[in-house]
Amino acid sequence: MKRIGVLTSGGDSPGMNACIRAVVRTGLGLGLEIMGIKHGYNGLIAGEMEPMGARSVGGIIQRAGTILQTARCEEFKTTQGGRRALRKLNEYGIEGLVVIGGGGSLKGALELHKMGFPVVGVPASIDNDICGTDMSIGTDTALNTALDAIDKIKETGSSHGRAFLVEVMGRNYGYLALMAAIAGGAEVVLIPEKKIAMEEVAKILKQAYIKGKAHALVVIAEGAKCKTLEVAAYLQKEEVGFEVRTTILGHVQRGGSPSAFDRLLATRLGASAVQKLAQGVSGVIVGLIGNKIETTSLERVTERRKELDITFYDMADVLAK
Repeated sequence: MKRIGVLTSGGDSPGMNACIRAVVRTGLGLGLEIMGIKHGYNGLIAGEMEPMGARSVGGIIQRAGTILQTARCEEFKTTQGGRRALRKLNEYGIEGLVVIGGGGSLKGALELHKMGFPVVGVPASIDNDICGTDMSIGTDTALNTALDAIDKIKETGSSHGRAFLVEVMGRNYGYLALMAAIAGGAEVVLIPEKKIAMEEVAKILKQAYIKGKAHALVVIAEGAKCKTLEVAAYLQKEEVGFEVRTTILGHVQRGGSPSAFDRLLATRLGASAVQKLAQGVSGVIVGLIGNKIETTSLERVTERRKELDITFYDMADVLAK
């Protein structure tokens, strides 16, 4: 193997640049040529590629987002799109590929592997919903970003005796909301994996008010069954004792300089991905299991979403009392 490519796909996450940097410099250290592929699978199909050297990735380890940029690609999901991608890889003399991204991106990597092309995936998702790794690139930074906002919101909430509803990302997976709720001292957390009626939320906040709490906090995943604005309207109607305010954090959670944890994780995973390709390994992701970098087949990783450890939900409930 003489030349490999690297791309980022799907939603961006803090630490992707650190991973790109590790891929490039590890590859160069092994005597490989590195091609950076712009705009994910869209750029692969279109042939948006350029050589990358050590200086191409200088000064990016602390930057959020991805210098290769990212996109979602419907065409790649088709048979013809896959063939066009393979044609471009062959045209540019690329013999192996590192794919950095979430569940959809790794499904694309699996399709390339099935077509006989060497590929290794790196899990990058702020939701931490990918099997085969304890933590995905970007999760730690997104969690700390959400927690920083929650801490600030609690301070103003105490000053005014208010209940704040804070919506964090998580369309299908409640990891961010649950961990932010525990670390932020929330009274209630709403996640896709657990159904809780708005009447129960109101009851909890009323009890918090009666107990003399200076404020109350409800953390809501965007994919929770009860939607944030609906919950806010219901609580205002029920007159729970606190004034009710709403904050939706949105895409601010994808930004910000990656944490030390994410930089180190991204570096370890990027370096390992290149080493595996150079050793002839394909059809796997590299992930953090315990404190070691391990491989898991792409087939196993993409067949199901990681299950949330619901014991954390029970912990959050106990600690909120």
